[in-house]
Amino acid sequence: MVMARRKEPRTTRRFIQGDFTRPAEEVQAGTPGVLHRLAKRDDDRLGFARWVADTNNPLLARVAVNRMWQHLFGQGIVQTDNDFGSQGIPPTHPQLLDWLAVEFMENGWSQKELHRLLVTSATYRQASSRRGDVDRIDPANKWLARQARFRLDAELVRDVALAASGMLSARMGGPGVFPPQPEGCMDLGQHRKTWKASTGENRYRRAAYTYRWRNTPHPALKVFDAPDGLAACTRRIRSNTPLQALTLLNDPAFIELSMGLANRLLTEAATAEERIRLGFQLCLNREPDAEEVRLLTGLVAQQTKEFAAQASSAKAIVVHAETLGQATRPVTGDAAFSAWTMAARVMLNLDETITRE
Repeated sequence: MVMARRKEPRTTRRFIQGDFTRPAEEVQAGTPGVLHRLAKRDDDRLGFARWVADTNNPLLARVAVNRMWQHLFGQGIVQTDNDFGSQGIPPTHPQLLDWLAVEFMENGWSQKELHRLLVTSATYRQASSRRGDVDRIDPANKWLARQARFRLDAELVRDVALAASGMLSARMGGPGVFPPQPEGCMDLGQHRKTWKASTGENRYRRAAYTYRWRNTPHPALKVFDAPDGLAACTRRIRSNTPLQALTLLNDPAFIELSMGLANRLLTEAATAEERIRLGFQLCLNREPDAEEVRLLTGLVAQQTKEFAAQASSAKAIVVHAETLGQATRPVTGDAAFSAWTMAARVMLNLDETITRE
């Protein structure tokens, strides 16, 4: 690490075949000749940073724009987002990539402005419904005749459940927080770590604020393909495993959010059908059809009957909810609260809940 700059720069030489015992001619700081020039007065790290962010750099703006496009559309205009060279895949829309790069630079390198431009475009606002005529011509949807449909990133899976339950904290910034997780998960690495679940508002912060060790990410995030901190990751691989459904059903954090959602449904709607409709609006952003209403109404009736017959089971759920705090404290009887908690678990576990249409 450089603590202070030398008055006179150190001599740097080329090594023959990379062998430091065989120094050759002296070399000076510089950049590839095929690219724009590095100013002579800018031959330090700050100067190199200015050179990278120069508007004459053909790569920086295009790479940045392509990654934002990839985040919103599932794949970039250049599919090999980490390789813009001759070995990478050429852009599907080169003129669009160039135009977006110029817009990005001319708007002060504002990511917020570029995101606003992309999400308000007609291309982004398309439906993701598949079309047989288009699928035959463009099965990979490279030409964007429809919107892409893919599972949410790991952090957003938790955030969606937090928002649906009404327990999401909108506070920004601050140190990392410790949401609940299954016991023993921190014992799996080389060194055991202490994980004491946060309380109060910190318990319901966005997943971006979840504390992470470099090689031991939060297990619920790891299950949904969040990368570790050992290497840079420009594109996440989306898997589909039974562990994901088991996490949404049984993870302590999601059980707690199911209780919060159950309370919200019981408080904000009067009848079973109205509660199901509200749950669909909160989780799926749409109205349920008649069959979905029938199935969930039957589930709630069945669960209510079973919990009424097994009062100890219902009481155990209620006691657990009361120990978690005000946000999950039951607003109704034991059997009804427990039954709607089960229904909330189903809604939060639907594929459609964690899928971006």
